[in-house]
Amino acid sequence: MSSRDRHPGQERAPKAWGGLVTPPLGGRSRPPRRAGVTMVIDKGMGLSETAGLLELAADYIDFWKLPFGTSAFYPEPALRKKLDMMRAANIKCYPGGTFLEVAIWQDRLEPFLRKGLDLGFTAMEVSDGTIPLLPEERERAIRLAGELGFTVLSEVGKKDPRERIPWETMRRIIQDDLGTGVKYVIVEGREMGRGVGIYNEAGQIIDEEVSKVLSAVRDPSLIIWEAPLKSQQEQLILRFGPNVNLGNVPPQEILALEALRTGLRADTLRASLYKT
Repeated sequence: MSSRDRHPGQERAPKAWGGLVTPPLGGRSRPPRRAGVTMVIDKGMGLSETAGLLELAADYIDFWKLPFGTSAFYPEPALRKKLDMMRAANIKCYPGGTFLEVAIWQDRLEPFLRKGLDLGFTAMEVSDGTIPLLPEERERAIRLAGELGFTVLSEVGKKDPRERIPWETMRRIIQDDLGTGVKYVIVEGREMGRGVGIYNEAGQIIDEEVSKVLSAVRDPSLIIWEAPLKSQQEQLILRFGPNVNLGNVPPQEILALEALRTGLRADTLRASLYKT
């Protein structure tokens, strides 16, 4: 393969400062990561914009989500090119869980998964944020996606704040999903991070809700916290460390988030200075 055929991110160039300054928050995991993953929410980036971001930031992205049903509107050649870029950069890409919910509702789950595989998606999200699923329907979707070779994630929580799931139900769903074989469970935060999941209407973290989620898992690294706002990312990093799993991160915020994770931004730098 010639250099002009390689996609951005496929070969990692040395970093500009060459390690001259040590990040104040040490211990940041490197790809391929098990903990400290970052999931991007891409609501419609073009191919050139995607290539530019990957050239700068592919090392810091682990999952790439085309949310809702946005991928239904891509011209097929453009979608295949974008997914080819993701594979070349070793980034798992998946369509939004809402799209899969519609496929289940229309009794098109298996054709949907097989088409996703053909297009080049490498991960799938199983959720019931809008459409209710019976436990056996959810389990079947997770198992079938896994059997087809996808990295499977699940999401817990409702998108409508008026439909909060009772905690005992939420605990069962998390534990059942992990037992069925999902790699991570995503805690719903939507793209605005307010009034849903672990956040109040102002976007502030509700500690009690975080503690409830943690009580359902043996390993916090199995959870991806959707955290679209910088204040949420900061609080979660300060609570769990640089290798907390974060999702629904806007593409333009990837490097800013990595600076937060490593103490190269004032907010987390102050915290690391106080610790010393």
